[in-house]
Amino acid sequence: MAFLSADDGHLNILNWFGTDTPYRHQGIVREMTGIIDNAAEFPGWVSSSLHSGLDAPGTANLIQMNTREAMEARYRREEMANETMPAFFALTTWFRSVKTEVVFTQTHPDLGGIVEVSPDRDDFTVLALFAADPENQAALVEHLAQPDEWLKSVPGFRSHSVLRGIDNTHVAMYAQWESKEAYDAFHTIPESERPKEVRDRRARATALVNSHDSLAYSVVHSRSRAAAGA
Repeated sequence: MAFLSADDGHLNILNWFGTDTPYRHQGIVREMTGIIDNAAEFPGWVSSSLHSGLDAPGTANLIQMNTREAMEARYRREEMANETMPAFFALTTWFRSVKTEVVFTQTHPDLGGIVEVSPDRDDFTVLALFAADPENQAALVEHLAQPDEWLKSVPGFRSHSVLRGIDNTHVAMYAQWESKEAYDAFHTIPESERPKEVRDRRARATALVNSHDSLAYSVVHSRSRAAAGA
């Protein structure tokens, strides 16, 4: 299992792999599971959590490293360049990678402020990625990373986390919900029925965004150095 926290100092890498058939989807899951099961050999590795796409074939992987130097060393490895990435590209139709740091988390009161990422949970997980001009990223983070007492009362809400892209052009959101039905009900609430401060914040954030993509996932595999005893 893994945890999202604004206080642990981890670098969080989000890798999205999209594909076009269930067969290739299964291949990505299989290849990524094997990598995760051997990840403890990499210095600085903290955890990896594999997400299987629910909206479309594909996966998302949340990798945590303890330093930027460890992350860069991992991706410089000859095996990564010559074997791992070509294998994935043979199975995928698109790939996206964003390096981030967690800047904000909020949970339902029952979760005690802890955002756990684990296949042992039954979360309906939504990963969203916002692109912005570098001069707008800080303001976008500020608008998205605000405590929202109303959201805590929405049926099915579990958590949401804001991750700032260290490239200064992206912001990611990692949201956990009780079910697809609960998320869809929230997502389709008329704007007029949301609190004014929420509407205003959403409008300010939207004005700063160049593009916005989101996909739904379930966590299917996760390992951490702490759990592995490495």
